[in-house]
Amino acid sequence: MPQDPQALFDQTVLMMIEQSPIGSVPQTPSYQDSLSRLYASHQIYAHADHKGGHVTARSLGHAASFHAANLAELAAGQIGPEALEPNDPIFDRYVRSLPAPLRPRAEAFRTRAAGRPVHHRAKHFGSEKLPVPADAVHSLFLVPGAGPHPGLPGNYLYGTFLQGASNWSIQVHDSDDGAAVRHGLSLPDAVAKVSELLESAPFTLAELKDLGLHVV
Repeated sequence: MPQDPQALFDQTVLMMIEQSPIGSVPQTPSYQDSLSRLYASHQIYAHADHKGGHVTARSLGHAASFHAANLAELAAGQIGPEALEPNDPIFDRYVRSLPAPLRPRAEAFRTRAAGRPVHHRAKHFGSEKLPVPADAVHSLFLVPGAGPHPGLPGNYLYGTFLQGASNWSIQVHDSDDGAAVRHGLSLPDAVAKVSELLESAPFTLAELKDLGLHVV
């Protein structure tokens, strides 16, 4: 049975993106139509490091994720959440994984990604208030992907799971105001959901609806 010519062409475009140092393809109608199909099927994302470029999901499938080194011990009940590795060493490993020219731009996101969490964000959480203890656990993870905006340098989304007054929340962000959230989790459920996200990457924020997060 003959293959779909569009599908064959789209595979060629994927290869061109992967072979291009900036993830570019020609600006002709046929290539732009292919890009539209590939974006719609979540096979490519906007490139975080080259404006106007693209990056394929299959190339990001080989990228590392970053999280607390002792997350597995927390999942196994061997430690409490207060013993999790701090955020700065997690972010350090992410920065070190990047090519040297990208590291200064990545460092500009350190405070946003690894710093003190914002407890009340009306744009993201509507009218819901998230009372959080002053010493709440706020654990960082970074996974390859993108949102409505490109990811952090290296094509990364950053997320946290955050202790509330009586439950836990998960947030995943792109480099701007794209976000996906999940509230009202027990600690075991929050850790299990983070593990699921780590195993499922790369993804777009829109795809997280299928994993039970609310895209805002």
